[in-house]
Amino acid sequence: MIAVTNRQFKLAARPIGLPKRSDWDETSAPVVGPSDGEVLVAVLYLSLDPAMRGWMNEGKSYIAPVGIGEVMRAGGVGRVLESKDPAFSKGDYVVGILGVQEYATVRAKGLTKVDPSVAPLPVFLGVLGMPGMTAYFGLFEVGAAKAGETVVVSGAGGAVGMTVGQLAKIKGCRAIGIAGGPEKCAYVTDELGFDAVIDYKSADLLAGLKAHCPKGIDVYFDNVGGETLDVCLTRLAPHARVVICGAISQYNNTTPVRGPSNYLSLLVNRARMEGMVVFDFADRYGIAVREMAGWMKEGKLKSCEHVAEGFETFPEALLKLFKGENLGKLVLKVAD
Repeated sequence: MIAVTNRQFKLAARPIGLPKRSDWDETSAPVVGPSDGEVLVAVLYLSLDPAMRGWMNEGKSYIAPVGIGEVMRAGGVGRVLESKDPAFSKGDYVVGILGVQEYATVRAKGLTKVDPSVAPLPVFLGVLGMPGMTAYFGLFEVGAAKAGETVVVSGAGGAVGMTVGQLAKIKGCRAIGIAGGPEKCAYVTDELGFDAVIDYKSADLLAGLKAHCPKGIDVYFDNVGGETLDVCLTRLAPHARVVICGAISQYNNTTPVRGPSNYLSLLVNRARMEGMVVFDFADRYGIAVREMAGWMKEGKLKSCEHVAEGFETFPEALLKLFKGENLGKLVLKVAD
């Protein structure tokens, strides 16, 4: 047994609007050693994701909400300190749902071994992690993107959005991003190879879509919701596919969620709009990781991580997502 104290962030209250530090309890507890079938992991990096805001709400969803007084749910990557499962050994690096804490004692079946010689550890929380899987299966399975089509993705400066655009280019599609601010817009075109980007903060979105998608949008990958989704619906091509991945513009609303008023475009264009949750494709993650790791090795697919530091900064670091302050995958460095 390793005699150390485990710092944790537990949910103290259901947030109204943006989460506040008072919505969390920063606590300490003894580290719990593993039982049979469990592994003790030292958490090195935590994944900070927009979905975490939804997990804090009470009510029916695709996954149970985090309970008041429970350690906040979060994906992470870490190093095995002690194992009571034959699948893992001390020193292995693993990813899984580790929670916002410094040490996690979890069931071994919920972990996946990763190789830091393939990519830096934070990449396994980004392109080779949940955001990458979301982009891969959302674009190829739900969006059914085909070579020659025009793919538009909102949140193009975020972890999922920038991966969607790159995968679209690998598939032979045109990739048009929607992002906020000159830094993000320059990055997705100059570094990631998007065909064009529309800065929603300084340009007219509808005019931009008309200019860059003269034949309409074949696949719209939505990470934002709200007005952005509504405008994109007006520019759909016949038989378009709209992938509803997220709606970050709506997560901290204190008023009812804004739904699309232009939904009749789906009827007129015989288009399809479908929600996707990445967990539905868990049995095929391995296939996607191998293919995407190959594209990274070939230089066709790039990763970008925004690393915040300091376990104690978790409440403030999480807010970067909702203030648009991160470029790429936001992770929190917990330990070396």
